[in-house]
Amino acid sequence: MNVLEFMLIVLGGSVGAGFIGSLSGLGGGIVVIPLLTIVLGVDLHYAIGAALVSVIATSSGSAAAYVKEGIANMRLGMFLEIATTLGAVGGALISAAAPSSVIAIFFGCALIFSALNSLRKKEEHVVEKSSELAVKFKLPSTYPDAKGNNVPYGTKNVIGGFGMMGLAGLLSGMLGIGSGAFKVIAMDTIMRIPFKVSTTTSNFMMGVTALASCVIYIQKGYIVPDICLPVMIGVLIGAMIGSKVLMMTDPKKLRVFFAFVIFFLAGNMIYNGIKGNF
Repeated sequence: MNVLEFMLIVLGGSVGAGFIGSLSGLGGGIVVIPLLTIVLGVDLHYAIGAALVSVIATSSGSAAAYVKEGIANMRLGMFLEIATTLGAVGGALISAAAPSSVIAIFFGCALIFSALNSLRKKEEHVVEKSSELAVKFKLPSTYPDAKGNNVPYGTKNVIGGFGMMGLAGLLSGMLGIGSGAFKVIAMDTIMRIPFKVSTTTSNFMMGVTALASCVIYIQKGYIVPDICLPVMIGVLIGAMIGSKVLMMTDPKKLRVFFAFVIFFLAGNMIYNGIKGNF
């Protein structure tokens, strides 16, 4: 297989990965890494580097729309980025030093958790009274509802959310995923921020977190244009197609179906990691 054939195969596979990632709500990187490692035999570290580049591209595109609509909480996102960035750098350093088989097992476990989280029932939280620390940092804000009215919301447990964000950043840097599930838990479950705000703010944060990790991967030589370019373009195309399909179908049924696809991929990653096939 020459370079052109390899890039075309990666491009086609990445379109499918972006499509599945968009419909499942977990992002294309979740599928790209198993595709590159298990199917095409790419070294896991290079696959993680390519997945991080795709996270930056997809996050930047969607985040711009969320910020423009006034849904994402910019101040909250920048505050929590301190934790995720530190975690991402640490995760990238761990990934560069750890055996690929160990990373694969952790990746599979993260996939299972993310798939389960995508299936859980989402409840809207609107906290009226914020904690003293949240008020001090000016984290409470508003978001527009379906009628265009601004709905005020408060924030709780800033320290707990900050700590969870550090873990999300660590996993993002180590595994090459956006860790959106962990970031949403930090904001939705711990800090009690409305789900609509937590998901959009998390999307805004993913690109910055992935960029911090990419610096380490570039230094280690794991960012290769021949892999990263078709992955980035393919995931973007697949995500755009997936978003259009999502508008015309039942998202609950789609997420259940693709959750089982993610479970299958997770099982393969864990199995191959235990067998030492990476």
